Amino acid sequence: MSQSKRKKLQEKKREFKQKLKKNIDDLDIKDKSKLKAIAIKYDEDKGKAPQIIATGKGKIAESILDIAEKNDIPFYEDEALANILSKLDLESEIPKELFSIFAEILAFVYHLEQMATKRSKVRDRFAKFRKGRS
Repeated sequence: MSQSKRKKLQEKKREFKQKLKKNIDDLDIKDKSKLKAIAIKYDEDKGKAPQIIATGKGKIAESILDIAEKNDIPFYEDEALANILSKLDLESEIPKELFSIFAEILAFVYHLEQMATKRSKVRDRFAKFRKGRS
């Protein structure tokens, strides 16, 4: 991989990490009454496009994010994307024009989950190793 491609990939990863949040307090929003949240469901077994399962503003958005936070579902913070998706009907599939954005988001989240799984396995092995030596 060329140096410029590697740099672009690293920049894209940095951008995703900045937009990926784990809890409500990490969000870059000052006025929570203007907060918008959209919950997306993707079932890769069905092979359909991601589907909008919840949308909300203000307190409802906070509730959506609370549920996500309690279930360890990461947030992807993108105001422009939220504005577009909030105009769509519940249970509708995301438009084809947004597939590439969602593909990148899903790929990045999948990558993070894989890394977390590997780290967990390493921690478990290390704990067993330490236990065996005591």
